[in-house]
Amino acid sequence: MSTPNTPALVANPDMLTLELNTEHELDDVREGEPKAFLTELYSDDVVESGVWEVTPGEFAGDKFGASEIMLVLKGEATITSEDGTTIELRPGVSFVTPDGWRGRWQVRETVRKMYVIWKHA
Repeated sequence: MSTPNTPALVANPDMLTLELNTEHELDDVREGEPKAFLTELYSDDVVESGVWEVTPGEFAGDKFGASEIMLVLKGEATITSEDGTTIELRPGVSFVTPDGWRGRWQVRETVRKMYVIWKHA
C-alpha cells in the first residue's frame, strides 16, 4: 500500500502576528464598513483551515454545504443565530456553525479567529 506524498505535519506561524493576504468579501453588511481578510493555512478536497480577521461592523453570515469550527484569538463580537441564540465572542471562545446555519455578526472590536471548515458531500 502506498502513502500519498504529503507532509506528516503542517506547522504554522504565530496566529496573532500572521499577515493576512487575501480580502474576504462579506455578505449583507448592515452597519459600518467592516473589512475581512484571511490567510489559508491548509486546504484539500474536504478541509480548509486558516486565520480570518474582520474589523468592526455588522453583517450576515451563513454556512451551506459545510460546517465550521472557530477559535477566537482576539477581539469582541456577538453572533446571533437566526433562531435568536447568541454567543459572546472574546479570546479563547470556540464555537461551531453547522451546515445550514444562518445569523449575523456584530463586531465591536476587530476579531481574529482560527478556523477549520469541512465540506459535506
